Amino acid sequence: MSRKPWDIAFTADREEVAALRGIMRLHLSAWGLHGVLDEAQLCVSELVTNVIEHVGPGTPATLAVAMRGTRLRVEVHDPETRAFPALTAADVDAEHGRGMALVDAVAEHWGVQLHLDRKVTWCELSTGLTSPDGHVDSPRVTRAESVLGLYAQAWPHDASHPGRLGATLAREAVIDAVTDFLHWLRAHGWDGDEVLDLAQVRFEGEVAG
Repeated sequence: MSRKPWDIAFTADREEVAALRGIMRLHLSAWGLHGVLDEAQLCVSELVTNVIEHVGPGTPATLAVAMRGTRLRVEVHDPETRAFPALTAADVDAEHGRGMALVDAVAEHWGVQLHLDRKVTWCELSTGLTSPDGHVDSPRVTRAESVLGLYAQAWPHDASHPGRLGATLAREAVIDAVTDFLHWLRAHGWDGDEVLDLAQVRFEGEVAG
């Protein structure tokens, strides 16, 4: 799976936080990184709030997200090169001062990079991936890979990776496999549409859970 870096410019206002969290959720869902959604959204909230509180509302800023190896890197860029976020021990009931402590609690690493025209506050989250363009291991994905491995024997593939399908051919192999199962269901007198609907409901429930 290709996970290309992306960024979005925004104005540091509290009204923007929910929108940025939503954008993060959409992108990470498309990347198949459901297991890190909550942590990534929390980091976005805290890094953006840090700009609002310590640089000022209305500050032009940028959210940038990319893979760094198997970790997810979240960056917030702002033009203030003199105000730095700090890790402080805030009281549990305090309304302020807990932002970077929360980031520190969920991130593997975080820090600040200073440039001539801006600073970048960043954090990196563990994704559970085995490679930057791979997927998070799960029993269902492993079973699907096994089925596609059988189809790979009948499909042309990259000679440098015997038994593996390229992204385009893999998609076609999945379609072919689903079609074969629909033929199998029909041959046994079962309603393919009903089975697909049940599978979709189960899939959505597992992803949401």
